[in-house]
Amino acid sequence: MNDLSTRPYLIRAIHEWCVDSGLTPYLAVKVDEHTEVPRTHVKDGEIILNISADAVRDLQLGNDMITCTGRFGGVPFDLLVPVAATIGIFAKETGQGLVFQGGDLPPSPGGGDSENRPPAHKPKLKIVK
Repeated sequence: MNDLSTRPYLIRAIHEWCVDSGLTPYLAVKVDEHTEVPRTHVKDGEIILNISADAVRDLQLGNDMITCTGRFGGVPFDLLVPVAATIGIFAKETGQGLVFQGGDLPPSPGGGDSENRPPAHKPKLKIVK
């Protein structure tokens, strides 16, 4: 029997829930040599990506790879994120989502900009394998 990871299915489910709820899906990613993201936006080896329809084009949430085109500083960039590098997926507005085993959800991007941060309450995250 083939042992399929639940991770890509859970990413797709939380993404769909965010979209259906009118929320903005953010993807937290551990950046390594297999991850293609703008390195100038990586902090402490991690990046948070807005994967809403307003932010990216051609989003594909595959079983092994997440791909899309996003804009960083107005410049288009083709993103390649191995599903295994995903730390978690959550709604920007509420912080609700999932963090995967071994991953700690980093703070939302934007630093002091409260518009880009989930509310100060503790996010409701569940560790999954």
